[in-house]
Amino acid sequence: MIRRLFRPNYAQKLSLLATLPLIVACLAIAALVAHQSRSMAEREIQVLERQLIEAKKAELRNYVTQARNGFMHIYGPAAPDDAQAKQQVTQILSAMIYGKDGFFFVYDYDGTNLVSPRQTDFINRNWSGLTDGDGVPVVDRFIEIARQGAGWHSFTWEKPSTGEDAQMIAYVVGLQDWQWAVGTGVFIDDVIASIATSRQEVEHRVRRTFLYIGAITLVALLLVFASGMLLNIRERRLADAKLKELTQRVFDAQEEERGRVARELHDSISQLLVGVRYTLETVKQRIGRGEYKAAAAPLGKGVEGLATAITEVRRISRDLRPGVLDDLGLGPALKALTDDFASRTGIETEFTTVVFRNRLDQEAKIALYRIAQEALTNIERHAKATRVTMDLRGHEKGATMRITDNGIGLPLDQARGTSGIGLRNMQERMEQLDGSIHILSSRGATAGKTGGTVIEASLPLSHLLPPGDELAAHRLP
Repeated sequence: MIRRLFRPNYAQKLSLLATLPLIVACLAIAALVAHQSRSMAEREIQVLERQLIEAKKAELRNYVTQARNGFMHIYGPAAPDDAQAKQQVTQILSAMIYGKDGFFFVYDYDGTNLVSPRQTDFINRNWSGLTDGDGVPVVDRFIEIARQGAGWHSFTWEKPSTGEDAQMIAYVVGLQDWQWAVGTGVFIDDVIASIATSRQEVEHRVRRTFLYIGAITLVALLLVFASGMLLNIRERRLADAKLKELTQRVFDAQEEERGRVARELHDSISQLLVGVRYTLETVKQRIGRGEYKAAAAPLGKGVEGLATAITEVRRISRDLRPGVLDDLGLGPALKALTDDFASRTGIETEFTTVVFRNRLDQEAKIALYRIAQEALTNIERHAKATRVTMDLRGHEKGATMRITDNGIGLPLDQARGTSGIGLRNMQERMEQLDGSIHILSSRGATAGKTGGTVIEASLPLSHLLPPGDELAAHRLP
């Protein structure tokens, strides 16, 4: 099971090749959308937070301004040690409470609380050094701001209405003549809650976007899977049909080759051996009668017949598997093939080649030799040609073999692409080696015009071996 999972078949590889880029693209899009959404939302939330806090600060400033206007007629003419004026101002500030949690506070510069209407246990006690739960100084910071004139301070403070700690922003002004720090604060837990709610909404939108992208990806994957299955089924059916056709053609080719070999054996070897037998029987009879001189002539004829039979056996063997192809290479094998073709048919044949810098591998040599053999057979049977040229050479892109004749050309159906079994065999040999074959034909020789056929087979550079590779190729082509 593990091997099957990590060693997918061809169809699974195609599915992975189609689905992996889609999945990666969808994940990248989802990550980019999430990042952009969070970034934009965070910027908007920060702007909203600043606006809300600025509104709170403006509200606080207005409260402090109104409070100063309320006691300025007392503070203005009062002396620094006017206790009665201070008492009046503290009473005014103690009465200034607003909302459920709003109040004014007063600390002198020594840290003693003078006004705290919501938390009266703070009054007349020194709170210098007081910090909130996060360690942020509170009273000392109020005094520092008051000495500088006015300013803001943010800290955690107990909320009177709930008794729980909440974030507060305070605005403090200094009454320098009395050395007082007067201020008020507003809790911003509602702002923080609103910001947190906004962030939760952003995360919810991002998750929802992820779900949408995931759903779209799933639908796309299902469509790809369904399309792949349909294509796989269709291609498998076509492959099965082609395999059956190819198997039948292989059987036909085998039967045709067997028939050819049988005809060769019957028409040539068998007749020659029968003739030799009758000759030897004649010699035997004459020797039995003591006619030794008369037996010499038929004996010589029998030896000549055996020599002819041996030559025929060698020719048939060479057609089945030429030994010169393994011993000397493709060039000499093609040269021997064209010479035998010329002597057998009387057609003028010319073979040219260029010594390769690299060698052809065994499959390439066999394929080119069989193509040349098939082409010469077709020329002998159908072309009615008087001249044939064959050229073999290597180049920077591979190797090319070109066969040209001046015959009548291919029939119209084959010229239009409906090739016969011989041409199909040529094409399949080249396709198996990632090569190509081009067939050009023009009919017209019978009408006094130039006709003929050109077959050009090309192999890629991958089938040319280095010159030093003696194990792969024994001879130059």
